[in-house]
Amino acid sequence: MKNRYEILLALNAAGKEETNKDLIERLEKTLAAEGAQVEQVQRLERREFAYPHDKLKSAYFVNYIVAAEPSAITKIRTKFSLDEEVVLQNYLRKGAVKPAGKARKVAKKTAKAA
Repeated sequence: MKNRYEILLALNAAGKEETNKDLIERLEKTLAAEGAQVEQVQRLERREFAYPHDKLKSAYFVNYIVAAEPSAITKIRTKFSLDEEVVLQNYLRKGAVKPAGKARKVAKKTAKAA
């Protein structure tokens, strides 16, 4: 069963401001190749770290909202950990993706009960 996830990535883009768009698209293609459906991409721009991380003082943050199987998230996590451009990664499970037909039936039942 697919779950919704929020994937926050900190990217090492030091001195490469013009390549951020290409990097974000490449990571999005990686997500799609592993079976994740990308619902939304939020570019959070460059932000400073609270303390230096691997001699970096700032990174470019991107937040992906995806629907994927837990096994796909495990593969994605492994691929991103091997990518030199991804400095930090954080995954937050948002819950199960409900089929549209069942959601409508539940909404109708609760409306009739009220």
